[in-house]
Amino acid sequence: QVQLVGSGGGLVQAGDSLRLSCAASGRTFSRYSVGWFRQAPGKDREFVAAISWRDGSTYYADSVKGRFTISRDNAKNTVYLQMDSLKPEDTAAYYCAAATSGGERLSRSLWYDYWGQGTQVTVSS
Repeated sequence: QVQLVGSGGGLVQAGDSLRLSCAASGRTFSRYSVGWFRQAPGKDREFVAAISWRDGSTYYADSVKGRFTISRDNAKNTVYLQMDSLKPEDTAAYYCAAATSGGERLSRSLWYDYWGQGTQVTVSS
């Protein structure tokens, strides 16, 4: 069992940066891949980024590639999402999730076993 707590959201202006954190409980956290998804009002949940537990490979949605960076600190049971050059279209509730899978499957929410609560990111123009 893994419990996830997402934090770090807030209200920022376009061009600013934020760092989201996903803190996990459970001694086997290092054996889970972690992804970030987001959902804006009236829209479907979409994949943002993921990091594989197997080899640390990272995956990004095209819309955030080059602006967002996902990383993990297994000693702290925490995964981070550094978001730079934020745009108004990045406004959404952001959710972290954990999966035993790896690879390209990580871009699909159905492969994730555990989800954290959302943290709101609002980017004003």
